[in-house]
Amino acid sequence: MSGDARPGWLRRTEAEQRWPAALAIAVAVSVHLLLPADLAPRPRWLLPGLEVALLLSVVVVNPLRINRETRVLRPLSIGLAALLGVATAWSAALLVRELFGHGHITPSHLLLWAAAIWLTNVIVFALWFWEGDRGGPAARAEGSDPHPDFLFTQMTAGALAPRDWEPKFFDYFYLSFTNATAFSPTDTMPMSTWAKAGMLIESAVSLATVLLVVARAVNVIG
Repeated sequence: MSGDARPGWLRRTEAEQRWPAALAIAVAVSVHLLLPADLAPRPRWLLPGLEVALLLSVVVVNPLRINRETRVLRPLSIGLAALLGVATAWSAALLVRELFGHGHITPSHLLLWAAAIWLTNVIVFALWFWEGDRGGPAARAEGSDPHPDFLFTQMTAGALAPRDWEPKFFDYFYLSFTNATAFSPTDTMPMSTWAKAGMLIESAVSLATVLLVVARAVNVIG
């Protein structure tokens, strides 16, 4: 391996650690549990309970690194990301209903919990990008697919990037965060159709949430 001149993201490397993604999932689950009753999917315990069960099953079986022997867990990871997405979308829909329905929510309460939903949305799409790019973390560790779904700056920087660099979960979280704030790609370009569709949907959800909440908060304050 030491004689392989290819960059880290194109060759077989050590498997990625699981704890950054597990920590992000734990934050998303905590947000769902802390949401007020009128903004949480019902029954309140169902989705957080399923999320915790799936998270524990994935972490207990493979607590340290995501290597090639654990690709059987990929359906569980994708299912977990799907559950987080459903819970976030459900909470966002309830928030919109609250905005256009009862109208009794205070501006501070509105902004606080809209921010919580927005953060969860960022985490969900970070998980989707992380799980989808070149077949997921285990497949990326094998370095068998030279066609990335996301083109990171380090991939084209040549000598300016470390030779062993390869994208990890934080890179996908940064991608998701900047896409949700800028509503467009920043320093990472989507290459595949599904990657472009994912970034489009995330930007649309983020933009709609921000516009609706800010407009409602200004109206309430006024």
